[in-house]
Amino acid sequence: MYREKASRVPGAVLWWRIPPVPHGVQRVLPDGCTDVIWADGELLVAGPDTRAHLTRDRVDCFVGLRFAPGTGPAVFGVPAHELRDRRIPLADLWPSGEVRRLADRLNADQPSRLGQGVSASLGVALEEMSLRRLSLSDGPDPMSAWIVARVRAGAPVAEIAGGAGLSERQLHRRCLSAFGYGPRTLGRILRMNRALDMARAGTAFAAVAATAGYADQAHLAREVRSLAGAPLTVLVR
Repeated sequence: MYREKASRVPGAVLWWRIPPVPHGVQRVLPDGCTDVIWADGELLVAGPDTRAHLTRDRVDCFVGLRFAPGTGPAVFGVPAHELRDRRIPLADLWPSGEVRRLADRLNADQPSRLGQGVSASLGVALEEMSLRRLSLSDGPDPMSAWIVARVRAGAPVAEIAGGAGLSERQLHRRCLSAFGYGPRTLGRILRMNRALDMARAGTAFAAVAATAGYADQAHLAREVRSLAGAPLTVLVR
């Protein structure tokens, strides 16, 4: 079971999941986001993925806060590319005492049952922690949201760089720091997620390909398999 709701942290989503099958395999698709995750007493950071991440569920429940593309570096205090395709303990990034106090608070409030919704105190603790870290930082790169919007719109990299007053090389470096990868990879990932949303809503694959900006349905199929590690027909079941 998976549920989510909007967070008090700008652009973030609070989510919780109870694995339906103990020790089942979960396919986590790249989406340009970073997460802080509480998993049965442990606090982890999931960096931005460039490909599907397969994980075997070994805990009873997960609670996480997912940060919009470009927000994670301000929360975690490191450039996004240092977290790319990684799952690491939060204590590797923050002072151990701060992480221990947060974990103790979360563990004390661990819900016995998440089926009726995420525990208020669990969500509040994760949000308060993130808001505090954001207030102590310089905040996300102010250009991140604009870059994401232009990438989503399918703008060419040269056009995005010119609009930002940057060279393409400078734009690439800026994207590595904010998102974990360059604008072209970010574009592929955001486009795939748009295509999946459309396909899961019942749109025919050929129409998905045309609307989402793929050359044809075969191009859509290749891109989805490359990034998600599975065919579109499997992902929309």
